[in-house]
Amino acid sequence: MRIAVIADIHGNLPALEAALDDIAARGVAMVLNLGDCASGLLWPRETAALLMARGIPTVRGNHDRWVAEQEPAAMGRQDAFAHGELTPDQRAWLGGLPTRLLPAPGVLACHGTPGSDTANLLEEPADGHLRPAAPEVVRARLGADGLAARVVLCGHSHQASVVHLPDGGPMVVNPGSLGCPAFRVTRPPHPHRSEARSPHARYAILHLPEDGGAPGADLIALRYDWEAAGRRAESLGSRAWAYALRTGFIPDGV
Repeated sequence: MRIAVIADIHGNLPALEAALDDIAARGVAMVLNLGDCASGLLWPRETAALLMARGIPTVRGNHDRWVAEQEPAAMGRQDAFAHGELTPDQRAWLGGLPTRLLPAPGVLACHGTPGSDTANLLEEPADGHLRPAAPEVVRARLGADGLAARVVLCGHSHQASVVHLPDGGPMVVNPGSLGCPAFRVTRPPHPHRSEARSPHARYAILHLPEDGGAPGADLIALRYDWEAAGRRAESLGSRAWAYALRTGFIPDGV
């Protein structure tokens, strides 16, 4: 069994379209989305429409929750833009998404950790960047449900990674961000940046052998028209967002 895993689209319609085409070309029938679908200075309405039309199983991310539940005046710029672009039905869809999914026996899908949509599972901030968290930290974040799983799928950090915990723990897969290769967190207590270091659309293919053998995962970096995404961000007044989309880095001085 194979499952294509996407996450953190952030309204990047051309990245989503390219990934769905690539997934179909590889003959993978099942697609799973780990949330943060629409928030971003790109194409939130069109992205939500495509996800809804395809009926792609989706976990609710923190930005999905904020866009659906908060007042626009309390939102950051990207969430407020998405809120204004999305239809009421689309916002209701985002707000009603589950916090977890079980797409296959022994597989647990969440946005951040099994217990939080705002915490990273595999990383922690240090010196302004994200670094791998120690195995004991990951175990604590997994909790009982995560530790009981064979595979845990997560997003949120935008860092593509496959980690197999020692001593019988689950394999944890973060596919990386499909549509937002770099971002910066400025709020305390741990301001930091997350950078993919290339503009590619990231996703993963999970392999679950029918004979019960060890699971595996392919991490994919896909070319798409990131120049079009950059132009869209520029047209909406965000040169920093455009730079991140074109490079996978946060511009200096931002």
